[in-house]
Amino acid sequence: MKELKYKMLKSSIISSFRLAIIGLVLCGLTSCSNQAYLFTSFHEPANEGLRYLYSYDAYHWTDLNKTFLKPAVGTQKVMRDPSIAQGPDGTFHLVWTCSWKGDKGFGYASSKDLINWSEQKFLPVMAHEPKTVNVWAPEIFYDDEKKEFVIIWASTIPFRFEKGIEEEENNHRMYSITTKDFKSFSETKLFSDPGFSVIDAVIVKRAAKDYVLVLKDNTRPNRNLKVAFADDALGPYKNVSETFSPKLTEGPTVVKVKNDYLIYFDAYGQKTYSAYKTSDFKNFKDVSSEVSIPEGHKHGTIIKVKRKVIERLRK
Repeated sequence: MKELKYKMLKSSIISSFRLAIIGLVLCGLTSCSNQAYLFTSFHEPANEGLRYLYSYDAYHWTDLNKTFLKPAVGTQKVMRDPSIAQGPDGTFHLVWTCSWKGDKGFGYASSKDLINWSEQKFLPVMAHEPKTVNVWAPEIFYDDEKKEFVIIWASTIPFRFEKGIEEEENNHRMYSITTKDFKSFSETKLFSDPGFSVIDAVIVKRAAKDYVLVLKDNTRPNRNLKVAFADDALGPYKNVSETFSPKLTEGPTVVKVKNDYLIYFDAYGQKTYSAYKTSDFKNFKDVSSEVSIPEGHKHGTIIKVKRKVIERLRK
C-alpha cells in the first residue's frame, strides 16, 4: 500500500512539473508578463480626440479604434501630440497641443482609469509673453527625485533668439513649468536654448542624476533628431549630439525595453513611422523593420502599464 501511494505521489509530482514546464514555454511564446505598453495617439485632422495603441512587447502595436477624450479647450479645439504620465497615486495626467497658433497655453485633463476624464483645463503658460506665436507639443514627465511633474513645450517669441534661415515665427525654444498637484504651478522658465530652433523634446531618466533629452533640431534644412545630457531633469542639457535620424523627422518618444531604449518617431519625410534602438544614446540602430504601427497613428507618448489596464480598455 505504501509503495502504491509513493508511486501515485511521484506520478503526481512529475505531472505537475511537466505542466509547469509547458506553462513556462507558453509564457515565453505568448508573454505572460503582467506588463504592457500604452501609446497615446491621434489621427489627422486632430479634431476627434485621444486614441490609444497598446502592445505587450513594445514592438507590435494595436489600435483600440476609438476615441476616449474629445478636445474642448483652446482656440481650435484640437488634440495634437497627447502626452501622458502616471503619478505615484495612480492618476494619469494628460497634456496636449490645442491649437496650431494663437493660443498661449495647452490642454490638460486627468483620469484614474484612462476612460473617464476630468473636466478639461486650459493652462495659459505663456500668457505673460504677449508676442508668443504658439505653444506646441507639451511633454509631461514625472520627476521621482523631486516628487513633481515637469511639463516642457516649444514656443516662438519673434526676435528673442538668434536664428538660422527659418522665419522669425518659426524660431522655437523649449520652456517648462513644474507642479506637484496641478493646482499650483511654478513660473514659466526657459528650459532649453541649444542655439538653434528646437521642438518636440522628451526627457528620459536613465539613473539618478543621469538624464537624456531627445529633441528635434527644427532648423532648415536639418529638421532631424538629436540628444543632449544633464544631471537634473530640468537641465541644463549639454553636449548636443549630431543627428541620429534622417531629415524630416519629428515627435520622438522613448520606452525602455530590457537593456535597450526604443525611440519611436514620425519620419514624415519618408511617410512612415520609425523606431531606432540604443543602449547608450550614442550608437543607434534602425529597427523600423522590426516594429509595426497602425496606419494613421500620429505621435504621442509611450508609458508602461499593467495588463489589466489594457484589458479594461479593450472591453
